[in-house]
Amino acid sequence: MTIDATIPPGKHKSTDSIKSTGSILNDPKVRGLIYQGITLLLLVLLVYWVTTNTIENLRRANIASGYGFLNGRAGFDVGQSLIAFTSDSTYGRALVVGFLNTILVAITGIITATIIGFLVGIGRLSKNWLIAKLSMVYVEVFRNIPPLLVIFFWYSGVLAVLPQPRESVALPLDMYINNRGLAFPRPVFDSGAQFTFYALVIAVIASIVFARHASKKQMETGKRLPVLWTVLGLVIGLPLLTFFATGMPITFDVPVAGKFNLTGGSVIGPEFLSLFLALSFYTASFIAEIVRAGIRGVSHGQSEAAHALGVRPGLTTRLVVVPQAMRIIIPPLTSQYLNLTKNSSLAIAIGYADLVAVGGTILNQTGQAVEIVSIWMIVYLTLSLSTSLFMNWFNAKMALVER
Repeated sequence: MTIDATIPPGKHKSTDSIKSTGSILNDPKVRGLIYQGITLLLLVLLVYWVTTNTIENLRRANIASGYGFLNGRAGFDVGQSLIAFTSDSTYGRALVVGFLNTILVAITGIITATIIGFLVGIGRLSKNWLIAKLSMVYVEVFRNIPPLLVIFFWYSGVLAVLPQPRESVALPLDMYINNRGLAFPRPVFDSGAQFTFYALVIAVIASIVFARHASKKQMETGKRLPVLWTVLGLVIGLPLLTFFATGMPITFDVPVAGKFNLTGGSVIGPEFLSLFLALSFYTASFIAEIVRAGIRGVSHGQSEAAHALGVRPGLTTRLVVVPQAMRIIIPPLTSQYLNLTKNSSLAIAIGYADLVAVGGTILNQTGQAVEIVSIWMIVYLTLSLSTSLFMNWFNAKMALVER
């Protein structure tokens, strides 16, 4: 007796569908799309929950959302401002003041930290025992201290113990320093002063053109033109000639030490000085290590070849080693610039009126927490992306061109 083991037609279809489903799920591309879809759905649900929860909390607190409050009267003063500001100005203008103060400390800090970092980084590789050890101590000390503590050190441990204004310490160029900051001559621009500024702009453009021409000529013929002295002659000489030719339209309001205080000039407050010095010296310690690593990354044979050709050690470092090390230095240098910019938000600890400090005051007065935080996020995100874009362009510019 034989048994018919034929599988019914419906069973064939069910088995085929299971096999096809299994083969689809085993496809890495399909699984990736499924996981991405689930992740996107969860993210949308999270954003929806946060949004509805925020709206409900604002409704319960009777706080109107929106940015209309920026047109309201600020009602407070700002210690240091690059533009005109009074207590009758708007909240929006106060945020602009804080933004400009943030930009000021970030740009000046980046420039100073870069200069100090390069000097200390090269100093760590010096054959002079004292210079190398001092550079090492500087790096190890500042790199292992929190930036907020460095800020407090400059603010409370250095600037706060300076003498009172009536006992101000005189510095060169008619400058004075005391526990209220640094006083310096303030330029006063008369009619015709703009021509001196125009001459400076023309001199800078001419210097860039000449430097490019000199570099191209050196690549073609090997002959070096006097770039440094030519650039200094243009940048310093042309504005000076214009200044005297137009009748010296720029004068200076010099600070004068009185019996109890200084009069005249301009003053940089201790808040900016301490923040600027702290961020510069702190970030410079990291930049120094980046520079040292970049120089170490250049083959020692490059220096030996330059010495064999009779090139002096200083020129070897400047013309042979450092240009090749820049391709190693620039990428991590970008991160330090971003860190310095974001660390400027610590200014609130010493009362410097940066974006976060001004925004915090506005938040306490208006209760517009969501709007203020969103402004902070947008501003710092824009600054970070702008810095990254510029450094990526500069990195591509400095990249070695292979033949």
